[in-house]
Amino acid sequence: MLSKSRKLAQDVAPASPQELYSIVAGAVSQNPAEMQAASLRLKELLDLPGTLNALHQIAAERSFPLPIRKLSIIQIKNVVVNHWRSKRLIPEEERPGIRARCIGFLDEQDDTISRCNEVIVAKIARNDVPQKWPTLESDLMTPITTTLGTREVAPNSDPRETLVLHRALRLLNAVLKEFSGAKMMTNIKTLGELIARLHVILSDHYVKIAERLASSLSAATLSSPRTAEDLLFAHLLFKCIAKMATWVWPRLKDTKYISFQTWFMQAFQSSALQLKSLYEMRISLFNAVRLSGTRPDATATRSLDLLTRYVRTLGKFFRRVQQLNVNHFVELPFCDELVSYYWDKVVQANSTPELIADSPEAVFPVRFLVQGMVLFKESLAQWSPSRKVKSSSGSTLPKDFVENAVTFLVTRFMPLNPSDLEGWMNDPEDWVNVEDNDEVQWEFELRPCAERVLMTFSNQYSQYVTPLLVEAFTRVNAVHANDLSSVIQKEAVYTAVGRCANRLRDHVDFQSWLDLATQEAKNTSPDYLIIKRRIVWLIGRWIQEGCTAPTDVRLWQILVHLLTDKGTGTEVVRLTTATAIKQCVDVMLFDADVFAPFLGATVSELMQLIGEVESIETKGKLAACLNTVIERVEIRIVPFASIIASTLPQLWVATDEAQFKIHLLHVLTTLITALGEESAPFSSIVVPLIQESLSPAFSVQLDSDAIKLWTVALRNASTLEGVAGGPGLIDLFPLAISLLSQNLDLLGRITDVVESYFLLGANLLLQRYALELFTAILNPLKQAFPTNVKGLLIALEILFQLANPATYAEALYRSGLFAAMVKTLKDDKADVFVLLHHTLIFARIAVSDRQSFQDLMAATAVAQNISESQLWEVVLDQWWQRFDNLSEPRHRKLSAMGIASLVSTGRPEVLDRLHSEIFNLWMDVFAELKEVVEQKPDDDDDDDSTKLALYWDQPSNSYFNGTEDTVEYHRRKSAYDNDPTRTTLLSSFVAARLQEAEIACGGTQVMESRYLSKTDPIVLKQIMADVFGKR
Repeated sequence: MLSKSRKLAQDVAPASPQELYSIVAGAVSQNPAEMQAASLRLKELLDLPGTLNALHQIAAERSFPLPIRKLSIIQIKNVVVNHWRSKRLIPEEERPGIRARCIGFLDEQDDTISRCNEVIVAKIARNDVPQKWPTLESDLMTPITTTLGTREVAPNSDPRETLVLHRALRLLNAVLKEFSGAKMMTNIKTLGELIARLHVILSDHYVKIAERLASSLSAATLSSPRTAEDLLFAHLLFKCIAKMATWVWPRLKDTKYISFQTWFMQAFQSSALQLKSLYEMRISLFNAVRLSGTRPDATATRSLDLLTRYVRTLGKFFRRVQQLNVNHFVELPFCDELVSYYWDKVVQANSTPELIADSPEAVFPVRFLVQGMVLFKESLAQWSPSRKVKSSSGSTLPKDFVENAVTFLVTRFMPLNPSDLEGWMNDPEDWVNVEDNDEVQWEFELRPCAERVLMTFSNQYSQYVTPLLVEAFTRVNAVHANDLSSVIQKEAVYTAVGRCANRLRDHVDFQSWLDLATQEAKNTSPDYLIIKRRIVWLIGRWIQEGCTAPTDVRLWQILVHLLTDKGTGTEVVRLTTATAIKQCVDVMLFDADVFAPFLGATVSELMQLIGEVESIETKGKLAACLNTVIERVEIRIVPFASIIASTLPQLWVATDEAQFKIHLLHVLTTLITALGEESAPFSSIVVPLIQESLSPAFSVQLDSDAIKLWTVALRNASTLEGVAGGPGLIDLFPLAISLLSQNLDLLGRITDVVESYFLLGANLLLQRYALELFTAILNPLKQAFPTNVKGLLIALEILFQLANPATYAEALYRSGLFAAMVKTLKDDKADVFVLLHHTLIFARIAVSDRQSFQDLMAATAVAQNISESQLWEVVLDQWWQRFDNLSEPRHRKLSAMGIASLVSTGRPEVLDRLHSEIFNLWMDVFAELKEVVEQKPDDDDDDDSTKLALYWDQPSNSYFNGTEDTVEYHRRKSAYDNDPTRTTLLSSFVAARLQEAEIACGGTQVMESRYLSKTDPIVLKQIMADVFGKR
């Protein structure tokens, strides 16, 4: 079967090479109309055979304008992955030419075209090497080895050869990168063979150029083009070697790759030694530039930039090796010295903090220092004295080193710096969002990274770190911080205690500290905003880590006070407090009764904050905090629900941001869930929000969240009507009908909504909307997937159980739904579960009102111009065939009751099957159910003194559909408990229907002579025993 895209492509006329060139030219035109039309045409042509090859020819033609060539190869780059797999789009005869032109781009002057070519070659190579592109390796390695060999003896460089070498090395790196991520065994085998052939050759070239750099790189040679070239090629060669080494490293335990072990160890050790040399050289060079006070020329600037990239790539290599096998990383040759060196650079940099900056031009770039700290952090666990399996070196860190390092981290790297404080004041929302993102930031920023290193120290060397932090905490709390410097240092200690909360829980007197925190929270000094923020952060961490239960009133007093404390610079404190409140309420030991006195103020301030802040991310966090509070306090939210109800519509109207509207829908959904049956007054808010959310302007973004709110509102509602004349949930039912008919993507969830409506007011809904509802159901019954159709039929079965047939029988016929269901029964190839649920629906109708069922059958036969007998035969055939597919006893009993109702009509089509199919069906059900009538307990208030003992009765979890803890659960249970299949004794029901059948068919004699006489005597005896108790 043709895909949709292929069908569309067949309707697009192909373009000649000249026309394609004109289209590409139009797509780069400065005329917007021409550009848009040409771009659309180009997009259509990309799905036609020959287009990619023609575009590649245009890109390769150097005489064509550069913008046209660039756009052509960009288009190829964007589609090459999928197109190259298609022999229709790229016939086999075109492929050799494309591969040849890819190599032809080695001397391409334009970097954009060259970068795109790298992607194209890598993607094609993954598919074609080695079988279909056996020359790629030699195509790249020949210019690499030749040109590098020439450079060793020639003092001057040929510009073209230099360019080709540059392009070839980048291409080789791209190919190695592509294969490194491959999981297919053929690709793994190919890369292993490629590395086996290349690793020694590339390493030899790299060693030679690295040695030349070591002897020639200096401030005097920075402006030499040769120096810049050597740095470039050394960097590219190392990138290739690093990719091969990191691919080999985790596979060294495999005997197939053991031959690489010596090479890998040598490569790692030489890289570690080289890192030290290059790092020191870079520090020296950048210091010299800084002290000179002059800007270096373009070549020197490029050399310094290449050196920076080179050193950073070395660090990435070490980090990747560590990530792949952290346990064995520290056992590698020279690894201890490498990690120690990185830490020394961190310490050295901090002695001159003015040389640290998040810039490649800094003497100590932040990214370099973070690299070193991350390597150090991940190695700490391997040097821990408590580690069960020691490393081969047996290294552990001495006490004085650990204490000095911890002190260094807390006093130098963890305190807020001037740029942090500036960001606090300039953009508090963004500042808080970055701070909260520490799970990611620690691998890129110094302060979060320092905190992670401290945490690792605390975990691995707790015997040294815990006393040190406890002493620091005691010391800073013993002295009042009266200037900014002491405030910042105190904040850093609070940070350290919070980060190491798990290890300090038994050593810090948190309850006593709350007295001090209460005083500090009330300090009016602007500098104390820093401490206030860290106080609430520390409280949140301490509770979240399970160090204590949030049952101390002082804790909530501090949090609510700082949440409500407004003034210049307080935004960060209030936002951090909101997060802390969320952490404190979202723990197992949370006591809602302790928190209750503070609930009103918390809800009010959070709603106010949501309206005040500007960024959607911050609004989302505050909404999440409010949601958590509502979830945890449950029904206690009732007195304060009006605070949310009065503010939420204003926030909704004030924004067009879909994401913020989603947050508001979440808040309202959580509130309705917590309110339960007390949520009725809020339908006046729920209804308009759902209507707008599902309008064409917002439905794409909001439909899922709006339907969730709709479902929750229905499941917790006690009425469909509005309160005090306001809109009610019944006003949304026409929208549900529309979505049921038109939106198959949402059918499953809309079916849940409709099912909830049926349970809440089946008769009322059918009185108003029966015809529209049944008409709408026709479309999904015909077009939806069987799973969704089954869900819809289950909902209909519930409807027909609960509703009076008088409210739906006529509409069921006029809509064509009944006829469509009968037509489905004629299709033996239809889904089995769909067919059996059709029979269950017919059974429901028949049990409720057999006359309505007969009328529907008669009217349908007339409408379809067939005899009633033919129609009855279709229904009865499927009824019997699907009985064995029914697994639930309740459903099997319903089928038996339904067929008994049809028997009572006296129709010959039914009674002709009495002696065989119907008696067999009943005997099966009687044998399974074994129902008996029992006396009810004396304390039962029901007027009926007996009850039906249902030994088979076990409702399935799917019946309740996740409605536990909602009002709807009780409605479902009531519907289940009052189902005729559970309240009616089957034997009595069948006996009554048989007696009615006797009357309908002309009396006992007619019944026995025409129908019962055909019955096997043993079967008839059993039926008489089961139905009438006659043995």
